[in-house]
Amino acid sequence: MNQKTSAYRQFNVIDDLEALKKMWEIRIFEETIQELFDAGELHGTMHLCIGQEATAVGGAGILDQSDWIVSTHRNHGHCIAKGTDIRSMFAEMLGKKTGTNEGKGGSMHIADLDMGNLGSNGIVGAGFPIAAGAALSAQMQGTKQVVLCYAGDGATNEGSFHEALNLASIWQLPVIYFIENNQYGMSSSIEQMVNIQKLSDRSKSYGIEGITIDGNDLSVVSETVSHAVAKARSGGGPTLIEALTYRHKGHSKSDKLKYRSEDECHDWQVNNDPILRLENELIQNKGMKEEEIRQLEMSIRRNFSDLIASVKGDSEPTIKDLWTHVYAEAEV
Repeated sequence: MNQKTSAYRQFNVIDDLEALKKMWEIRIFEETIQELFDAGELHGTMHLCIGQEATAVGGAGILDQSDWIVSTHRNHGHCIAKGTDIRSMFAEMLGKKTGTNEGKGGSMHIADLDMGNLGSNGIVGAGFPIAAGAALSAQMQGTKQVVLCYAGDGATNEGSFHEALNLASIWQLPVIYFIENNQYGMSSSIEQMVNIQKLSDRSKSYGIEGITIDGNDLSVVSETVSHAVAKARSGGGPTLIEALTYRHKGHSKSDKLKYRSEDECHDWQVNNDPILRLENELIQNKGMKEEEIRQLEMSIRRNFSDLIASVKGDSEPTIKDLWTHVYAEAEV
């Protein structure tokens, strides 16, 4: 088993820097598409994951390329962390033929099979059974692949969650169900939606391991997921992980955020921001300089600006393209 999937793997200095770069790529990607949306250049809706970068990089970012992820409507960070090409993602968002789905999927339907990204969709809880099916495939074929299935806290109240966990348990499937508890399902607080303290306690009903962690601490996330991956790959079955985090923005672009207090937002955004926490760790304990970090950030911003300028010149799908990829191509 390689280092990327060893139990309780600790990031070293090089890994920390790469992780910080990836987290900034996710945040700047989200900020960039928000600017495009505000300028009227991006149509439809989108769900930003600003504030949840550690769950993406500490989860999908430590998997092998052959491992699979299943994502949600809040998917951009997961896709970037798993290795999906960022230019292709920008192209998809702008409806270009060079996009991951040739411009026909948009924000909520990014997929990249070459990088083990089985795709996202806008149906809450839909990923749970898809992940179970993919894990069953890996188990039956003996490939040693694992599946990391992302979902939000609200999705754990869907029937698909309980059905999938039951199957994963009785068949001991190589799947990790990773719940990003960002405190709200749309505008409803999780405290008003469940009568338990920890969503991970629901694992007890199915006889599998469950754990609640600080989802804004990159090291904690990566260690926990590494342990779950190693267990799943060796035949130890599924794990349910609840990662406590916070989305800085609204549920979607139409969300006015009237259900959260300024004090609550300030506490999470200033005192518990995952990127700031990692930067402070690098500066205080790894000898990094603030100037080096800011140079890294600005370099990503310049690169993304160039990517957008380039993508805007790409062609768009034609009417004829509507008929492609509708049915599987096979000989009868």
